[in-house]
Amino acid sequence: MIAVAVLAICGLLTGCSAGHDAVAQGGTFEFVSPGGKTDIFYDPPSSRSRPGPLAGPDLADPSHTMSLDDSIFSGNVVVINVWGQWCGPCRAEVTQLQQVYDATRESGASFLGIDVRDNNRQAALDFVNDRAISYPSIYDPAMRTLIAFGGKYPTTVIPSTLVLDRQHRVAAVFLRELLASDLRPVVQKLTQEAPPGVQPPGQQGPSR
Repeated sequence: MIAVAVLAICGLLTGCSAGHDAVAQGGTFEFVSPGGKTDIFYDPPSSRSRPGPLAGPDLADPSHTMSLDDSIFSGNVVVINVWGQWCGPCRAEVTQLQQVYDATRESGASFLGIDVRDNNRQAALDFVNDRAISYPSIYDPAMRTLIAFGGKYPTTVIPSTLVLDRQHRVAAVFLRELLASDLRPVVQKLTQEAPPGVQPPGQQGPSR
């Protein structure tokens, strides 16, 4: 049933796609798109689970391996966008993502791109620099990082976006191009959540 749902999604989306879906084991997250939906939300929070390991070379600095264990992501909501400079919808979407990043990073949101199927690193760097994109990306031309993510995530759908909560569990998946107005309320809602034992921003108890 999962395979049928994923095939239905890929046939309906207007984004860029190529190759075959890859399945990998890791974490406890399992992607399921009920009824072939392109916007999937995992609520209540107790229904969420963590993906497999996410790590790869920094697009801007090949000597640095980026991962969700980096301090810039610790305790934050993390928006993960799968993109390629060769993908038309990605070109339109990336500035929308930057707008949401600018609006939410002070509230505890981090962004991470995964640049896939780009065999020319410089072209990808030029893409982000020309658009003044200030959040980092993993350079993943062979899609090893995305495959290791696991959970039967449909790797043919580009662009796509995942949103992880502060515990780095998958809270939302978008299998389409996004506008800032699509993503911002989702990120803002998640930044109001917090790991167990930590009160969300703006909801501290009265001082004594």
